[in-house]
Amino acid sequence: MPDPSSPQILPPVPPEAAGERLDRYLASALAGGTEDFSRSRLKNLILDGHVREGGATITDPSRKIKPGEIYAVTQPAVVAAEPQAQDIPLNIVYEDDQLIVVDKPAGLVVHPAPGNPERTLVNALLHHCGDSLSGIGGVKRPGIVHRIDKDTSGLVVAAKTDRAHHALAALFATHDIERSYDALVWGHPNPLQGTIEGAIGRDPKDRKRMAIVTRGGKPAVTHYATSRMIFDGKGQPVCALVRCTLETGRTHQIRVHMTAKGNALIGDPVYGRARSLQRFQLGEPARAALAGFKRQALHAATLGFRHPVSGKPLRFESPLPEDFAALLKVLSSQRNTPR
Repeated sequence: MPDPSSPQILPPVPPEAAGERLDRYLASALAGGTEDFSRSRLKNLILDGHVREGGATITDPSRKIKPGEIYAVTQPAVVAAEPQAQDIPLNIVYEDDQLIVVDKPAGLVVHPAPGNPERTLVNALLHHCGDSLSGIGGVKRPGIVHRIDKDTSGLVVAAKTDRAHHALAALFATHDIERSYDALVWGHPNPLQGTIEGAIGRDPKDRKRMAIVTRGGKPAVTHYATSRMIFDGKGQPVCALVRCTLETGRTHQIRVHMTAKGNALIGDPVYGRARSLQRFQLGEPARAALAGFKRQALHAATLGFRHPVSGKPLRFESPLPEDFAALLKVLSSQRNTPR
């Protein structure tokens, strides 16, 4: 496919292919072309939204195809094999010759990917650390052993040597890491502290989302404790600041678990839903602050682990970023105890 931006449009599905899985059909239909489209690669293209039919994006690889359907497959732009070093300011919390801990701002992507090929944390680390990061953890995210979402702020650790990388990866694999997040959620959790358990996997209704699933998925455990409750002028619960501690680290774990509990994160564009602020007795500053907060209110506040070489215990804390703290300050100007 010479032009990645132009979709490859397949002929209409023949009658004899009816009922076949979409990923299997596409692999067969595209075989012998200039591009190597394996079934696994096509599955990922489907999950990432690069296959369309009749103008609609299809994200289910197991979809049963029908005669006459016309599919279009778009090849995303190729990310450079080796990210380029870019001079991007970093808030460095700790650094030695083995590792670096950074307080990531919201809006910064951790590693290059289609749609975000540059201006990422990896590009910044390559500039700051130089060749010591090259190749560690794979060319796409050198030194990165864990990640947080683009719009989540907070602490991230990266390795600067192969030895540190392998040791840190082992700690994360055995969940021998302390990771706590501050989340501002709608309503108040009931009870105010506890544990949420539920395997997390792809949402069967929307493959771009994660969900608590009954089959498949990976075990996930989140411990939570309510730090502050915020009420409106009538004593109605508006939101709560919750400290979430991860026992496991799954994709979107806190966002999925808190939503399943009925306390979606404020500002979450994927797992939240539009809230009517009219039912709350709030001042205009609070209404404007809630309506204007356009990212999930989630901050990686605590990160603790044993040093991968010396074994020395390390623990770091990050205060709430400016936008999160400002939102909390405005909301806290409301009544914070019910009548």
